[in-house]
Amino acid sequence: MHYRQDEDFDRRIAMIGFDNAIEFAIATYLTLKPIHRGGKSYEGNKVTTWLARYETRIDFFFEECQNRSVVVVAQKEEVIWVHNLRNEQYHGGGPSYPGKKDLDAARAFALQVFSVLFNEPDIEGLLTSHQSGTSALPPRTDDDDRAIDDSHGLVDLCGRKEYSSDVLYAYDPVRYRSVALSLRTASTQEETT
Repeated sequence: MHYRQDEDFDRRIAMIGFDNAIEFAIATYLTLKPIHRGGKSYEGNKVTTWLARYETRIDFFFEECQNRSVVVVAQKEEVIWVHNLRNEQYHGGGPSYPGKKDLDAARAFALQVFSVLFNEPDIEGLLTSHQSGTSALPPRTDDDDRAIDDSHGLVDLCGRKEYSSDVLYAYDPVRYRSVALSLRTASTQEETT
């Protein structure tokens, strides 16, 4: 959802999401029982080493692709570069936002990690199918934004001040709408009493 938006905030959240998805997919795969990995087994010492850091998780994925004769969509250096950009977004809280090229690279690698490890040959089709189910999300409105922001103000997100309405809608659009309606209803009741 954030990837499809062209706002700075959305690009930042999408970058964090893609990078987290890469790390989480690899960690999840490595902690599964062999029966859930198509019978694949790995030495316990190696699994411990691979799970230790982001870079070693990426090492595992590149080794796994080599063993499966799969061409990786990125070089390891590119993946680490994107991860470092994500860290700047998440931990640094500076004024930078990821560019389209870096965001596309993070997305492509995240999709390939999931596709390879979880044996999903049509990851784009699966993603499109899933995304088509999100079209019924409630829309953002100026009135809803104003109600939430008036009540909750600015929040600190990774060292940067963001509007509460932006964060809440990014986190859960349904809850955003519910909170806004509750706040607007309470405000209307106060005005009539």
